[in-house]
Amino acid sequence: MKPPQIPVLVIEDTPSLQFVYRSVLTAAGMVVHAAGSATEALQQFHAVRPGVVVLDLMLPDRDGLALMSELLALNPDLYVVVMSAQGSVDRAVAAMRAGAFDFLLKPFEENRFLGAVLAALEAADEDSAPPAGQPAKRRPAATGDPSASIGSSAAMKEVHRVIGSVAGSIASVFLTGESGTGKELAAIALHAQSPRARGPFIALNCGAIPHDLLESEVFGHMKGSFTGAIADKPGAAAAADGGTLFLDEICEMAPALQTKLLRFLQTSMVQPLGATRPRKVDVRIVCATNRDPLEAIRRGTFREDLYYRLHVVALHLPPLRERGRDAVEIAEVALRRFGAEEGKSFIGLAPGTQRILLEHDWPGNVRQLLNVMRNVAVMNPGGLVTPDMLPPELRIRPAARPDPAQDPLAGLTLAAIERRAIEAALARHSGSVPKAAHELDISVSTLYRRIEAWKLR
Repeated sequence: MKPPQIPVLVIEDTPSLQFVYRSVLTAAGMVVHAAGSATEALQQFHAVRPGVVVLDLMLPDRDGLALMSELLALNPDLYVVVMSAQGSVDRAVAAMRAGAFDFLLKPFEENRFLGAVLAALEAADEDSAPPAGQPAKRRPAATGDPSASIGSSAAMKEVHRVIGSVAGSIASVFLTGESGTGKELAAIALHAQSPRARGPFIALNCGAIPHDLLESEVFGHMKGSFTGAIADKPGAAAAADGGTLFLDEICEMAPALQTKLLRFLQTSMVQPLGATRPRKVDVRIVCATNRDPLEAIRRGTFREDLYYRLHVVALHLPPLRERGRDAVEIAEVALRRFGAEEGKSFIGLAPGTQRILLEHDWPGNVRQLLNVMRNVAVMNPGGLVTPDMLPPELRIRPAARPDPAQDPLAGLTLAAIERRAIEAALARHSGSVPKAAHELDISVSTLYRRIEAWKLR
Protein backbone atom coordinates (compact mmCIF):
# COMPACT_ATOMS: atom_id res chain seq x y z
CA MET A 1 0.00 0.00 0.00
CA LYS A 2 1.28 3.41 -0.97
CA PRO A 3 2.01 5.65 2.04
CA PRO A 4 0.10 8.93 2.46
CA GLN A 5 1.62 11.66 0.30
CA ILE A 6 2.33 13.94 3.24
CA PRO A 7 5.77 15.60 3.12
CA VAL A 8 8.42 14.17 5.46
CA LEU A 9 11.31 16.35 6.61
CA VAL A 10 14.48 14.53 7.71
CA ILE A 11 16.78 16.64 9.90
CA GLU A 12 20.19 14.94 10.18
CA ASP A 13 23.55 16.71 10.16
CA THR A 14 25.70 13.71 9.13
CA PRO A 15 25.60 13.67 5.30
CA SER A 16 26.02 9.90 4.94
CA LEU A 17 23.19 9.16 7.38
CA GLN A 18 20.98 11.81 5.81
CA PHE A 19 21.51 10.15 2.43
CA VAL A 20 20.65 6.71 3.82
CA TYR A 21 17.48 7.89 5.60
CA ARG A 22 16.30 9.81 2.58
CA SER A 23 16.96 6.88 0.26
CA VAL A 24 15.06 4.42 2.45
CA LEU A 25 12.00 6.66 2.74
CA THR A 26 12.01 7.67 -0.93
CA ALA A 27 12.23 4.02 -1.99
CA ALA A 28 9.12 3.38 0.13
CA GLY A 29 7.20 5.95 -1.90
CA MET A 30 7.34 8.90 0.49
CA VAL A 31 7.77 12.57 -0.34
CA VAL A 32 11.02 13.40 1.44
CA HIS A 33 12.93 16.61 2.10
CA ALA A 34 16.15 16.86 4.11
CA ALA A 35 18.07 19.39 6.15
CA GLY A 36 21.46 19.27 7.83
CA SER A 37 21.01 22.03 10.42
CA ALA A 38 18.33 23.74 12.47
CA THR A 39 18.55 26.86 10.29
CA GLU A 40 18.07 24.87 7.10
CA ALA A 41 15.33 22.82 8.77
CA LEU A 42 13.26 25.92 9.61
CA GLN A 43 13.59 27.15 6.03
CA GLN A 44 12.44 23.79 4.68
CA PHE A 45 9.67 23.59 7.27
CA HIS A 46 8.11 26.87 6.12
CA ALA A 47 8.60 25.96 2.46
CA VAL A 48 7.17 22.43 2.35
CA ARG A 49 4.91 22.31 5.47
CA PRO A 50 5.71 18.68 6.42
CA GLY A 51 3.29 16.57 8.42
CA VAL A 52 6.09 14.37 9.79
CA VAL A 53 9.59 15.36 10.92
CA VAL A 54 12.40 12.89 11.58
CA LEU A 55 14.72 14.75 13.94
CA ASP A 56 18.21 13.98 15.19
CA LEU A 57 18.60 15.57 18.64
CA MET A 58 22.25 16.48 18.06
CA LEU A 59 22.51 19.37 15.59
CA PRO A 60 25.51 21.61 14.91
CA ASP A 61 23.77 24.97 15.33
CA ARG A 62 20.98 24.40 17.84
CA ASP A 63 19.66 22.06 20.49
CA GLY A 64 17.32 19.48 18.94
CA LEU A 65 14.78 19.70 21.77
CA ALA A 66 14.51 23.45 21.37
CA LEU A 67 13.98 23.04 17.63
CA MET A 68 11.28 20.41 18.21
CA SER A 69 9.46 22.72 20.62
CA GLU A 70 9.49 25.51 18.02
CA LEU A 71 8.24 23.22 15.25
CA LEU A 72 5.40 21.93 17.44
CA ALA A 73 4.50 25.50 18.35
CA LEU A 74 4.31 26.33 14.63
CA ASN A 75 2.24 23.21 13.92
CA PRO A 76 0.70 21.45 16.96
CA ASP A 77 -0.50 18.65 14.66
CA LEU A 78 3.05 17.81 13.59
CA TYR A 79 4.33 14.27 14.21
CA VAL A 80 7.99 14.16 15.26
CA VAL A 81 10.07 10.98 15.26
CA VAL A 82 13.17 11.62 17.36
CA MET A 83 16.52 9.92 16.77
CA SER A 84 18.98 9.65 19.64
CA ALA A 85 22.29 7.99 20.45
CA GLN A 86 22.70 5.82 23.55
CA GLY A 87 24.58 8.60 25.35
CA SER A 88 21.62 10.98 25.12
CA VAL A 89 18.77 8.75 26.27
CA ASP A 90 17.80 11.29 28.92
CA ARG A 91 17.21 13.84 26.17
CA ALA A 92 15.10 11.35 24.25
CA VAL A 93 12.96 10.94 27.36
CA ALA A 94 12.58 14.71 27.55
CA ALA A 95 11.54 14.70 23.88
CA MET A 96 8.81 12.16 24.56
CA ARG A 97 7.51 14.28 27.41
CA ALA A 98 7.58 17.33 25.13
CA GLY A 99 5.40 15.66 22.49
CA ALA A 100 7.52 13.41 20.27
CA PHE A 101 5.51 10.69 18.53
CA ASP A 102 8.23 8.05 18.74
CA PHE A 103 11.96 7.81 19.17
CA LEU A 104 14.63 5.62 17.66
CA LEU A 105 17.82 4.68 19.43
CA LYS A 106 20.80 4.67 17.08
CA PRO A 107 21.78 2.42 15.47
CA PHE A 108 18.46 1.00 14.36
CA GLU A 109 17.37 -1.48 11.71
CA GLU A 110 15.87 -0.23 8.47
CA ASN A 111 12.51 -1.89 9.19
CA ARG A 112 12.29 -0.22 12.59
CA PHE A 113 13.03 3.18 11.03
CA LEU A 114 10.60 2.69 8.17
CA GLY A 115 7.87 1.42 10.50
CA ALA A 116 8.14 4.42 12.82
CA VAL A 117 7.87 6.92 9.95
CA LEU A 118 4.99 5.02 8.32
CA ALA A 119 3.10 4.97 11.62
CA ALA A 120 3.60 8.73 11.98
CA LEU A 121 2.45 9.31 8.38
CA GLU A 122 -0.69 7.21 8.86
CA ALA A 123 -1.49 9.05 12.08
CA ALA A 124 -0.96 12.42 10.40
CA ASP A 125 -3.19 11.31 7.51
CA GLU A 126 -5.98 10.29 9.90
CA ASP A 127 -5.74 13.58 11.80
CA SER A 128 -5.83 15.62 8.59
CA ALA A 129 -9.13 14.15 7.40
CA PRO A 130 -11.41 13.04 10.29
CA PRO A 131 -14.91 11.78 9.50
CA ALA A 132 -17.52 14.51 9.03
CA GLY A 133 -18.77 15.84 12.33
CA GLN A 134 -16.12 14.04 14.36
CA PRO A 135 -12.99 15.40 16.03
CA ALA A 136 -9.55 14.38 14.88
CA LYS A 137 -8.42 11.01 16.17
CA ARG A 138 -6.12 10.85 19.12
CA ARG A 139 -2.57 9.97 18.13
CA PRO A 140 -1.93 6.25 18.53
CA ALA A 141 0.60 5.03 21.03
CA ALA A 142 4.20 5.06 19.93
CA THR A 143 5.30 1.56 19.19
CA GLY A 144 8.70 0.01 19.02
CA ASP A 145 11.38 -0.90 21.44
CA PRO A 146 13.98 1.85 21.96
CA SER A 147 16.39 -0.70 23.42
CA ALA A 148 16.15 -3.10 20.48
CA SER A 149 19.40 -2.01 18.87
CA ILE A 150 21.62 -2.12 21.96
CA GLY A 151 23.52 -5.33 21.41
CA SER A 152 22.46 -8.68 19.98
CA SER A 153 23.51 -11.05 22.78
CA ALA A 154 21.17 -13.78 23.98
CA ALA A 155 20.84 -11.96 27.30
CA MET A 156 19.59 -8.77 25.67
CA LYS A 157 17.32 -10.62 23.26
CA GLU A 158 15.61 -12.10 26.30
CA VAL A 159 15.23 -8.61 27.79
CA HIS A 160 13.64 -7.40 24.54
CA ARG A 161 11.33 -10.43 24.49
CA VAL A 162 10.08 -9.79 28.01
CA ILE A 163 9.56 -6.08 27.31
CA GLY A 164 7.56 -6.93 24.20
CA SER A 165 5.45 -9.45 26.13
CA VAL A 166 4.53 -7.25 29.10
CA ALA A 167 4.47 -3.75 27.61
CA GLY A 168 0.78 -3.98 26.78
CA SER A 169 -0.18 -5.08 30.29
CA ILE A 170 -1.11 -2.85 33.21
CA ALA A 171 0.91 -5.03 35.61
CA SER A 172 3.67 -3.46 37.68
CA VAL A 173 7.20 -4.28 36.51
CA PHE A 174 10.16 -4.62 38.88
CA LEU A 175 13.52 -3.95 37.19
CA THR A 176 16.77 -5.07 38.77
CA GLY A 177 20.36 -4.75 37.65
CA GLU A 178 23.63 -3.04 38.41
CA SER A 179 24.06 0.69 37.97
CA GLY A 180 24.56 1.61 34.33
CA THR A 181 22.82 -1.44 32.83
CA GLY A 182 19.96 0.58 31.33
CA LYS A 183 17.06 0.16 33.74
CA GLU A 184 15.54 3.54 32.91
CA LEU A 185 15.91 2.76 29.21
CA ALA A 186 13.97 -0.47 29.78
CA ALA A 187 11.28 1.49 31.61
CA ILE A 188 11.06 3.89 28.66
CA ALA A 189 10.74 0.94 26.28
CA LEU A 190 7.91 -0.51 28.37
CA HIS A 191 6.12 2.84 28.26
CA ALA A 192 6.79 3.46 24.55
CA GLN A 193 5.30 0.09 23.53
CA SER A 194 2.30 0.34 25.85
CA PRO A 195 -1.17 1.78 25.17
CA ARG A 196 -0.10 4.56 27.55
CA ALA A 197 2.69 5.78 25.29
CA ARG A 198 0.93 9.04 24.45
CA GLY A 199 0.51 9.69 28.16
CA PRO A 200 3.23 11.06 30.44
CA PHE A 201 6.34 9.16 31.47
CA ILE A 202 7.36 10.47 34.89
CA ALA A 203 10.67 9.31 36.38
CA LEU A 204 11.55 9.83 40.03
CA ASN A 205 14.82 8.82 41.64
CA CYS A 206 13.94 7.87 45.20
CA GLY A 207 17.60 7.90 46.23
CA ALA A 208 18.31 11.42 45.00
CA ILE A 209 15.58 13.21 46.99
CA PRO A 210 15.84 13.88 50.75
CA HIS A 211 13.46 11.67 52.71
CA ASP A 212 11.62 14.64 54.17
CA LEU A 213 10.79 15.88 50.66
CA LEU A 214 10.09 12.54 48.99
CA GLU A 215 6.44 12.30 50.02
CA SER A 216 5.76 15.71 48.52
CA GLU A 217 7.58 14.70 45.32
CA VAL A 218 5.53 11.52 44.97
CA PHE A 219 2.08 12.61 46.21
CA GLY A 220 2.28 16.39 46.05
CA HIS A 221 1.28 19.07 48.54
CA MET A 222 -1.08 21.99 48.95
CA LYS A 223 0.01 25.57 49.44
CA GLY A 224 0.77 26.23 53.09
CA SER A 225 0.82 22.56 54.10
CA PHE A 226 4.36 23.03 55.46
CA THR A 227 7.03 25.70 55.68
CA GLY A 228 8.19 26.54 52.19
CA ALA A 229 5.06 25.21 50.42
CA ILE A 230 4.34 28.47 48.60
CA ALA A 231 2.20 26.87 45.87
CA ASP A 232 0.25 23.70 45.14
CA LYS A 233 2.37 20.84 43.75
CA PRO A 234 0.64 17.88 42.06
CA GLY A 235 3.38 15.28 42.72
CA ALA A 236 4.72 12.56 40.44
CA ALA A 237 1.81 10.14 40.94
CA ALA A 238 -0.76 12.69 39.79
CA ALA A 239 1.50 14.00 37.01
CA ALA A 240 1.73 10.45 35.63
CA ASP A 241 -2.07 10.08 35.38
CA GLY A 242 -2.81 8.19 32.17
CA GLY A 243 0.81 7.17 31.77
CA THR A 244 3.72 5.51 33.57
CA LEU A 245 5.38 6.35 36.88
CA PHE A 246 8.98 5.12 37.05
CA LEU A 247 10.34 4.88 40.60
CA ASP A 248 14.09 4.38 40.41
CA GLU A 249 16.10 3.20 43.43
CA ILE A 250 12.86 2.07 45.06
CA CYS A 251 14.72 0.37 47.92
CA GLU A 252 15.91 3.81 49.09
CA MET A 253 12.36 4.92 49.85
CA ALA A 254 11.71 5.75 53.52
CA PRO A 255 9.61 3.12 55.39
CA ALA A 256 6.84 5.60 56.21
CA LEU A 257 6.44 6.50 52.55
CA GLN A 258 6.47 2.81 51.59
CA THR A 259 3.25 2.44 53.60
CA LYS A 260 1.61 5.26 51.67
CA LEU A 261 2.84 3.87 48.36
CA LEU A 262 1.32 0.49 49.22
CA ARG A 263 -1.99 2.17 50.00
CA PHE A 264 -1.79 4.05 46.69
CA LEU A 265 -1.19 0.79 44.80
CA GLN A 266 -4.22 -0.75 46.48
CA THR A 267 -6.61 2.16 45.96
CA SER A 268 -5.17 4.28 43.10
CA MET A 269 -6.06 7.29 45.25
CA VAL A 270 -3.71 10.25 45.67
CA GLN A 271 -4.00 12.70 48.55
CA PRO A 272 -1.42 15.50 48.57
CA LEU A 273 -0.10 16.83 51.87
CA GLY A 274 -2.62 19.29 53.23
CA ALA A 275 -5.44 18.13 50.95
CA THR A 276 -8.80 17.19 52.50
CA ARG A 277 -9.90 14.81 49.76
CA PRO A 278 -8.06 12.19 47.70
CA ARG A 279 -8.52 11.79 43.97
CA LYS A 280 -8.26 8.73 41.75
CA VAL A 281 -5.53 8.45 39.13
CA ASP A 282 -4.72 5.86 36.48
CA VAL A 283 -1.00 5.08 36.66
CA ARG A 284 1.16 2.12 35.75
CA ILE A 285 4.10 1.59 38.09
CA VAL A 286 7.54 0.54 36.90
CA CYS A 287 10.23 0.49 39.59
CA ALA A 288 13.92 -0.33 39.65
CA THR A 289 16.78 -0.95 42.04
CA ASN A 290 20.45 -1.80 41.80
CA ARG A 291 20.29 -3.49 45.21
CA ASP A 292 19.03 -6.93 46.20
CA PRO A 293 15.41 -6.26 47.28
CA LEU A 294 15.24 -9.50 49.26
CA GLU A 295 18.30 -8.42 51.21
CA ALA A 296 16.60 -5.08 51.91
CA ILE A 297 13.54 -6.97 53.16
CA ARG A 298 15.71 -9.13 55.40
CA ARG A 299 17.34 -6.04 56.88
CA GLY A 300 13.95 -4.50 57.52
CA THR A 301 14.47 -1.48 55.26
CA PHE A 302 11.94 -2.53 52.61
CA ARG A 303 8.42 -3.79 53.21
CA GLU A 304 7.82 -7.36 52.11
CA ASP A 305 4.15 -6.72 51.26
CA LEU A 306 5.14 -3.74 49.09
CA TYR A 307 7.76 -5.84 47.33
CA TYR A 308 5.25 -8.51 46.37
CA ARG A 309 2.76 -5.86 45.29
CA LEU A 310 5.33 -4.35 42.94
CA HIS A 311 7.03 -7.59 41.93
CA VAL A 312 4.32 -8.74 39.50
CA VAL A 313 6.67 -9.00 36.52
CA ALA A 314 10.41 -9.19 37.20
CA LEU A 315 12.99 -8.12 34.61
CA HIS A 316 16.72 -8.30 35.27
CA LEU A 317 19.08 -6.18 33.19
CA PRO A 318 22.31 -8.14 32.71
CA PRO A 319 25.68 -6.50 33.39
CA LEU A 320 27.79 -5.71 30.35
CA ARG A 321 30.41 -8.33 31.27
CA GLU A 322 27.75 -11.05 30.71
CA ARG A 323 26.68 -9.78 27.29
CA GLY A 324 29.41 -11.20 25.07
CA ARG A 325 30.26 -9.04 22.07
CA ASP A 326 27.69 -6.38 22.96
CA ALA A 327 30.54 -4.30 24.38
CA VAL A 328 32.15 -4.14 20.94
CA GLU A 329 28.85 -3.40 19.18
CA ILE A 330 28.01 -0.58 21.59
CA ALA A 331 31.54 0.80 21.39
CA GLU A 332 31.48 0.92 17.58
CA VAL A 333 28.14 2.71 17.55
CA ALA A 334 29.26 5.19 20.22
CA LEU A 335 32.55 5.81 18.39
CA ARG A 336 30.77 6.77 15.19
CA ARG A 337 28.44 9.06 17.06
CA PHE A 338 31.01 10.76 19.25
CA GLY A 339 33.42 11.04 16.33
CA ALA A 340 30.78 12.86 14.28
CA GLU A 341 30.09 15.20 17.18
CA GLU A 342 33.80 15.99 17.42
CA GLY A 343 34.19 16.42 13.67
CA LYS A 344 36.45 13.36 13.35
CA SER A 345 36.25 10.16 11.33
CA PHE A 346 36.92 6.82 13.03
CA ILE A 347 36.93 3.67 10.89
CA GLY A 348 36.55 1.08 13.64
CA LEU A 349 38.23 -0.86 16.44
CA ALA A 350 41.47 -2.78 15.95
CA PRO A 351 41.37 -6.50 16.95
CA GLY A 352 43.55 -5.77 19.98
CA THR A 353 41.18 -3.01 21.07
CA GLN A 354 38.20 -5.31 20.73
CA ARG A 355 39.97 -7.93 22.85
CA ILE A 356 40.59 -5.40 25.63
CA LEU A 357 36.95 -4.31 25.61
CA LEU A 358 35.77 -7.92 25.77
CA GLU A 359 38.15 -8.81 28.62
CA HIS A 360 37.30 -5.80 30.78
CA ASP A 361 34.82 -6.36 33.63
CA TRP A 362 33.03 -2.99 33.15
CA PRO A 363 31.97 -2.31 36.75
CA GLY A 364 30.18 0.82 35.46
CA ASN A 365 28.53 -1.16 32.65
CA VAL A 366 27.28 0.64 29.51
CA ARG A 367 27.63 4.06 31.11
CA GLN A 368 31.34 3.43 31.71
CA LEU A 369 31.87 2.10 28.19
CA LEU A 370 30.28 5.20 26.69
CA ASN A 371 32.54 7.43 28.74
CA VAL A 372 35.56 5.47 27.46
CA MET A 373 34.49 5.91 23.84
CA ARG A 374 33.83 9.59 24.40
CA ASN A 375 37.39 9.88 25.76
CA VAL A 376 38.75 8.13 22.66
CA ALA A 377 36.82 10.46 20.35
CA VAL A 378 37.99 13.58 22.18
CA MET A 379 41.65 12.64 22.68
CA ASN A 380 42.46 11.16 19.26
CA PRO A 381 42.39 12.48 15.67
CA GLY A 382 40.45 9.60 14.12
CA GLY A 383 41.23 6.49 12.09
CA LEU A 384 41.46 2.96 13.49
CA VAL A 385 41.24 2.81 17.29
CA THR A 386 44.29 0.91 18.51
CA PRO A 387 44.87 -0.21 22.13
CA ASP A 388 47.20 2.71 22.85
CA MET A 389 44.31 5.10 22.16
CA LEU A 390 42.28 3.71 25.06
CA PRO A 391 42.49 5.32 28.52
CA PRO A 392 45.46 3.95 30.53
CA GLU A 393 43.29 2.14 33.08
CA LEU A 394 41.81 -0.04 30.33
CA ARG A 395 45.19 -1.05 28.95
CA ILE A 396 46.19 -2.69 32.24
CA ARG A 397 45.43 -6.38 31.88
CA PRO A 398 42.88 -7.65 34.42
CA ALA A 399 44.10 -9.90 37.20
CA ALA A 400 44.05 -13.55 36.33
CA ARG A 401 40.88 -15.31 37.35
CA PRO A 402 41.28 -17.80 40.21
CA ASP A 403 41.97 -21.37 39.26
CA PRO A 404 38.77 -23.40 39.90
CA ALA A 405 40.93 -26.23 41.20
CA GLN A 406 42.22 -23.95 43.96
CA ASP A 407 38.89 -22.22 44.68
CA PRO A 408 36.86 -24.13 47.30
CA LEU A 409 33.65 -22.41 46.14
CA ALA A 410 34.10 -23.16 42.45
CA GLY A 411 31.20 -25.15 41.03
CA LEU A 412 28.95 -24.65 44.07
CA THR A 413 25.47 -23.19 43.79
CA LEU A 414 24.54 -20.07 45.75
CA ALA A 415 22.43 -22.21 48.11
CA ALA A 416 25.39 -24.53 48.76
CA ILE A 417 27.70 -21.57 49.44
CA GLU A 418 25.15 -20.11 51.84
CA ARG A 419 24.88 -23.41 53.68
CA ARG A 420 28.66 -23.67 54.00
CA ALA A 421 28.84 -20.14 55.44
CA ILE A 422 26.07 -20.87 57.96
CA GLU A 423 27.54 -24.22 59.02
CA ALA A 424 30.96 -22.62 59.48
CA ALA A 425 29.48 -19.84 61.64
CA LEU A 426 27.59 -22.38 63.76
CA ALA A 427 30.78 -24.38 64.22
CA ARG A 428 32.70 -21.27 65.34
CA HIS A 429 30.04 -20.59 67.99
CA SER A 430 29.61 -24.21 69.18
CA GLY A 431 26.17 -24.51 67.60
CA SER A 432 24.74 -21.29 69.09
CA VAL A 433 22.13 -20.07 66.62
CA PRO A 434 21.80 -16.54 68.12
CA LYS A 435 25.58 -15.98 68.02
CA ALA A 436 25.88 -17.36 64.49
CA ALA A 437 22.96 -15.19 63.34
CA HIS A 438 24.61 -12.11 64.87
CA GLU A 439 27.89 -12.84 63.05
CA LEU A 440 26.09 -13.40 59.74
CA ASP A 441 23.95 -10.27 60.26
CA ILE A 442 20.65 -12.11 59.79
CA SER A 443 17.71 -12.60 62.12
CA VAL A 444 17.61 -15.62 64.41
CA SER A 445 14.24 -16.66 62.95
CA THR A 446 15.70 -16.63 59.44
CA LEU A 447 18.57 -18.85 60.53
CA TYR A 448 16.20 -21.30 62.23
CA ARG A 449 14.11 -21.48 59.04
CA ARG A 450 17.21 -22.30 56.99
CA ILE A 451 18.16 -25.11 59.40
CA GLU A 452 14.62 -26.54 59.43
CA ALA A 453 14.52 -26.48 55.64
CA TRP A 454 17.72 -28.53 55.47
CA LYS A 455 16.24 -31.06 57.89
CA LEU A 456 13.13 -31.43 55.72
CA ARG A 457 15.28 -32.13 52.70
